[in-house]
Amino acid sequence: MTPRPTTPDPSTGQGRDPLLAGLAALVTDAPDGLLDRIAARWVRVPGPIGELDVAFTDQGIVYVHEPVEGFAESFRKRFGRPLLPTAKPPAGLVPALRTGRSSGLRLDLRGLSDFQRDVLLAARAIPRGEVRPYAWIAERIGRPRAVRAVGTALGGNPVPLLIPCHRVTRSDGGVGEYVFGPAVKERLLAAEGVDLDRLRALARERVFYLGSDTTGVVCFPTCRNARRITPAHRHGFRTLAQARTAGYRPCRTCEPGQVA
Repeated sequence: MTPRPTTPDPSTGQGRDPLLAGLAALVTDAPDGLLDRIAARWVRVPGPIGELDVAFTDQGIVYVHEPVEGFAESFRKRFGRPLLPTAKPPAGLVPALRTGRSSGLRLDLRGLSDFQRDVLLAARAIPRGEVRPYAWIAERIGRPRAVRAVGTALGGNPVPLLIPCHRVTRSDGGVGEYVFGPAVKERLLAAEGVDLDRLRALARERVFYLGSDTTGVVCFPTCRNARRITPAHRHGFRTLAQARTAGYRPCRTCEPGQVA
């Protein structure tokens, strides 16, 4: 049974906010939309790495973080608004965290740059149990030279787990950095069924794409189509250009053609 969400401890900062004290003193219901313009709400919920503090507005989820002292203050510093505690999470939040599938959940990405938003939405398209290289994100958003900037944008992801930046890894088989730390990233990927040891072994052999000689299609190794290729019909390639020269076409599911 999924643990019930808990109301955050008001002693962590939001109870001392004078703006929140003023809101609490209102004796009549506030006009529709007023609260969303002034404050956000937050709730503590169970997640795949333990309890999480989640802030949200009427527009969607704004922020996901491990419980820390001063969460409300750090949120206000980053987003410019105070937090009100609530016991009820937004619909779909807990199942999205439990399953790793959040496509139906609304996210509030206001305040991010266009580049940051593009990077995060590209990462959100990566299915559970699969990974993509940073270069894939850069190509997908039309900024192929911005691989390092892509990594920076993912490092600032305000809604990790809901936007699965843990599914973006280094081209050399390494997992790369993560907001909750590389060890947590590895644990999340392993829980989703990603065989990291196999990816590292392929990378050591300079194999970053797998093709099937029965379909003529080449995929990223974690693509669900690649996982169905039997050993007798599996061929590894270092580059997509090498695979194309051998007569293979990019998979339409995992889209390795996004990486030159």
